[in-house]
Amino acid sequence: MYEPIRTKSVHSTMADAPSDFPHRSREEELDIQLAGHLAALLAVTDELRALAPSADLDTAAERLAEQVARLRGGGAPARASLTSVTSEPHATDLHRRAHAVAGRALLVAASRADTAAAILAAERMDSHAAALEPRELATH
Repeated sequence: MYEPIRTKSVHSTMADAPSDFPHRSREEELDIQLAGHLAALLAVTDELRALAPSADLDTAAERLAEQVARLRGGGAPARASLTSVTSEPHATDLHRRAHAVAGRALLVAASRADTAAAILAAERMDSHAAALEPRELATH
């Protein structure tokens, strides 16, 4: 029914072309994603620490900073000082945001098979869910 194509295609394939830009492996991409999610979780944790200081949040922030540094090859993550939080965010909103970011970090850590980061993300999810539970029940 159709006539076969007899001329060479004008479109080139990347399989034959030499690479003139660096490519990252899947593992490297997952490291970058995981470090980003954990850094975002660290930022929200620092906001919560400024709003309501606690030993649990201090410990979590230190553990998150260690994991981000490990994934970034030793570079310490940028941190906001506890006095630099300018707006008064609502703690419930921060716990929701932290829970969501920890969930994303857990997914990436699981696909990367990074047990330490997965455990830390799961612990943070549990902690933020527990902080939300009494507030959520009061609103229903």
